[in-house]
Amino acid sequence: MTPEAPSVPVAMSRWHAVPAEHALQQLAVDAASGLSDAQARERLAQYGANALPPPRRRGPWLRLALQFHNPLIYVLLVAGAMTFALDDYIDAGVILGVVLINAAIGFVQEGKAEKALEAVRAMLASHATVVRGGARHEIDAAELVPGDVVLLESGARVPADLRLIRVKNLRVSEAALTGESVPVDKSTGAVDVAAAIGDRACMAYSGTVVSCGQARGVVVATGRATEIGRIGTLVGEVQTLATPLTRRLDQFARQITAFILSVCVLTFAYGCWLREMPMLDIFLAMVGLAVSAIPEGLPAIVTIVLAIGTREMARNRAIIRRLPAVETLGSVSVICTDKTGTLTRNEMTAVRVMLPGQTLLVSGAGYTPEGGFTGDGGAVASPM
Repeated sequence: MTPEAPSVPVAMSRWHAVPAEHALQQLAVDAASGLSDAQARERLAQYGANALPPPRRRGPWLRLALQFHNPLIYVLLVAGAMTFALDDYIDAGVILGVVLINAAIGFVQEGKAEKALEAVRAMLASHATVVRGGARHEIDAAELVPGDVVLLESGARVPADLRLIRVKNLRVSEAALTGESVPVDKSTGAVDVAAAIGDRACMAYSGTVVSCGQARGVVVATGRATEIGRIGTLVGEVQTLATPLTRRLDQFARQITAFILSVCVLTFAYGCWLREMPMLDIFLAMVGLAVSAIPEGLPAIVTIVLAIGTREMARNRAIIRRLPAVETLGSVSVICTDKTGTLTRNEMTAVRVMLPGQTLLVSGAGYTPEGGFTGDGGAVASPM
């Protein structure tokens, strides 16, 4: 008889505080032989594939329709319809062109951002080396299940969250998860239950990379239950907030709409009751006044400026998913972060060396072999 599959291993988040032997017992697996094929199939059906769920994506038609979801665009569409009804086809065409150009730029930019974000899913390993039935196999990483015994070696990407049970000079780069650029030494001993992710030396997390050494670990979490999957879930729950620019544009659209309607009502009342003019003439004059008061060039100008900013950000390898997000950078006065170079490029650079007698400025960046030392008296020669 094969041992029963554990009831809730994926929900357990304290494997780093459990000794390796206890972890194997709770997962009902032998470190030498691993799971059998029957056990693997059973657990795969129970826990699902080791893959992050695809993000909830909006279809192209919905994404295009949302480009028109703006109070100022509503006003422009009404103005264009009124202008067309008055047989002013040139102005109607200009207004419609502005609206369509605005929608096209936003639609294309969001499409590019969606494709770029798909590259994030490539952080997960595609294959894994496991021990099943006492033999070594290379399988698709999506087929990993809790209890699988995984073999790691230098250069391999960790395919799932593992509780390490045997290590040999193992060092893992966890920059993708913790931001630390220096590889972390790993061991098999349990750590305190309150230890932070970066201090859990007995764990290897999905998406991290083995810098050197070898190890054997047992899978304790797959898919959404991994640390990187949990982060993805939290990111997906973030609500979309209005940027300062969109709030100001919405407020301006409401104000100008209220102002135009008020002036049109006063004009209609003055011409109809005081001047006793024909109602059709007053209505046409009111429509002409409303159309002339609408700044139809404003959405196009805003969109073009944001598109230029997005292009500049793209040149610096920054993904902008939605155009208004570019404007928020201009509204930021203070950025609080830690180890900026580590978070963005997995690099840290010394820029100043303080010695007992003097302070040296260091030029150059990252791993590029360029730069030097500069003191009060000018350049300082390297001793090498």
